[in-house]
Order: sequence, then structure tokens, then C-alpha cells
Amino acid sequence: MYRMNPGGFMMSEMTSWQRVETALQHKEPDRIPFDLGGSEVTGIHRCAYTRLREYLGLPQRKVVIEDLSQQLAKVDYDMQERLKIDVYPLNPGKPEGWEPHIETVGNYSRYIDEWGIHWYMPLGHGLYYDMRQHPLANIDSIEELNNKYTFPDPVDPGRFAGMKEQAQNYRREGKAYILGRNAAGIFEMALWLRGFENFYTDMIFNQKFAEYLLDKIMEVKWRYWEKALDEVGENVLVISEADDLGSQKNGLISPELYRRLLKPRHTQLFNFIKKKAQRKVYIFYHCCGAIKELIPDLIESGVDILNPVQVSAKGMDTKELKRLFGKDITFWGGGVDTQNILPDGTPQHVRDEVKRRIEDLAPGGGFVFNTVHNIQGDVPPENIMAMWETLQEYGRY
Repeated sequence: MYRMNPGGFMMSEMTSWQRVETALQHKEPDRIPFDLGGSEVTGIHRCAYTRLREYLGLPQRKVVIEDLSQQLAKVDYDMQERLKIDVYPLNPGKPEGWEPHIETVGNYSRYIDEWGIHWYMPLGHGLYYDMRQHPLANIDSIEELNNKYTFPDPVDPGRFAGMKEQAQNYRREGKAYILGRNAAGIFEMALWLRGFENFYTDMIFNQKFAEYLLDKIMEVKWRYWEKALDEVGENVLVISEADDLGSQKNGLISPELYRRLLKPRHTQLFNFIKKKAQRKVYIFYHCCGAIKELIPDLIESGVDILNPVQVSAKGMDTKELKRLFGKDITFWGGGVDTQNILPDGTPQHVRDEVKRRIEDLAPGGGFVFNTVHNIQGDVPPENIMAMWETLQEYGRY
């Protein structure tokens, strides 16, 4: 994928900000932008990160956990430089005076997040925290919700401590970053607060309550984004939002239910963000699974970037997705399958996969290279480097 400019010289080196912005404009930058650790859905598990540092001969140090439930590592500066990473994180802080209290409960490590959700991880061999208790599990009326539950304060000053300064620094240094959200998506948060079975049932049999809960979560998000966008001003490019809508083979809910309950709210939220922003911003939307049927709706709602592009899910063929939607949406992910090939394949399998995905997704821009979701704890460093080396070899325009 090498391309010479008309004068016969290689395209001059861009900053990461320029490289990402050019790709988002559906133009070809000097090389494909690379994201590892720019968000909680484009990161690397602490176990895989520790082994990768050792493999590369980087000094071993205590891993800083960027995302507690997923046990994601903060990607250190020396790793960012070594791998020529283009995308950096800028996530909200914790509320003032609040920290998750991690304690031992039986054979588990447990913490309770600020929404009141209980998370558990097996002691000794656990890799992730899983939610087990939901604060609204026994609340199923609007009156009870208003009387018995308090939503987190989205504009607590602790969330924004240092955000303005970090955004300015990134912009001055020419570094692209993802401005992080304060919670999971509106659909995901409703499922997490009520419990999955409860909220799926609510959407059919208790719709008034379901819509009220979605709107309360929306209010929390609106207030956060209003303040966060004031903080970063013109020094922002990519805004992170999410809602998992797909499984391995199908949608989690019917397209009709999505269009009735979620799409109007997503549209309102994304329109609000874009109007509030002080410059053109791009909505990065994380949505796993077999969602090909919903991509036109996502584009209509204001999504500019689709992540993670789950290539192993039904209908998510990268060549076909690029043909159908490549002019309207940027694919941020899809660079290599993380369910099978990256953890279990040989380095040659990884190289073949990465080359194929680059050939499918890179032409014309509109592609930021990232694995399909986070690199999991069992991925060998040899395969991570086979991925990276192939990107270096075939990722220059």
C-alpha cells in the first residue's frame, strides 16, 4: 500500500493528530493510524501487557490499571513510543473523595462502583470482574426509582480535574486522543442497573418505566458531555460513546425495538454533542456483534466511527462493509480477529489476517487500525508483534 506523491517523494511524516483527522475525513494519511490503549475498548489486558513489555525488553514496572472491571493496563509512554501508537486516552476522573473499595468476599475480590453495581473476580486466577448484583433489580416503578435511587453526579469536579490541561497538551504535541465517556451506553447502563432479564422484560411489558430509566441515564450523559466539552474547548477530535447491540449471530434486540427505543435517544445525544462542541468532532461508537443491518441507522443517528468491527460475527465481512458503508463511516478496529486468530493462531496466521484486513479497509482512508476490542490476557507477545510488524509493512499509503 505504498503510494508516492506526484513529485516522487514519500509523503511527509504527519503528527498523530493529523494522521487520525485525515483518516476520519476519508482521505489517505501517510500511514494507517494505530490505536492501542486509547480507550477502554481498544486496550490490552494487564497479563498480555506485562508479557509484551518483557518480550520487547522494556523495563518491568508495576502495571497501572486503566479499567478495573476489564483489568486493562495503562499503556506507558515507552510502549507508546516503541510501537508508534497514534491514539491516547483522556478519561474522566473519579468523583472527589470517592474510590472503589476492593475487598475480599469468600473466594472473590469485590468492589461496588459509583452506580451501586457489585463486581466480583475470583481470587488468585481471576482475569476480570463480572457484575453480580444490580441496584435496581427490585425497583420496577418510576415512583420507586425516584424515591430509592440516586444517580451519580455527572458534573462532580473530580471528573474534570486536569482534563483541560491534558487536552491542551495533547493538541500542542500533535497527539490524537479519545475523549472518554462517564458511563457505558444508555442501553448498557439500563441493563446493568436493572439486571439483564429485568430490563429486556421491561422493554416489552413495562415500557413506560424502561423509557423513563433510559431518559434518566440520558440526562446524566447530557450533563457530563456539556461540562466535558466546555473543558476541552477546541482541543478535541474524537468523542467516545457506546451501546452493545449485537451478539455473535444476531442483534440483542430486534431492529424495530432499537429504532423505537434507542435510535431516537442516540440521535438526540449525538446531535447535542456535535452542537455543543467548539469544533467538528467525530462520534466514536463502540458496538460489538453482528450489527450489519443496523449500520445505516447508526450513520443516520450521527455515528462517524464504528468500533470494534467484530469480524468473526455473522455478516461482518470487512470487504463488504467497506463497499457498502466506507464512504459514510470510519472503521476503527477490525484489524485482526481477537476471538480465535490473535490468541490461538500462529504468527503467520496473524500476518495473513492483518494483511487481509488492511487490504479490505484501508483504501481511501476511513480506517484506524485496532484489534477487534481489547487484546485479551492469553494473547502471546509473538502474535502481538506479528500484528504490529505487518501493519508497519503494509500500512503505509
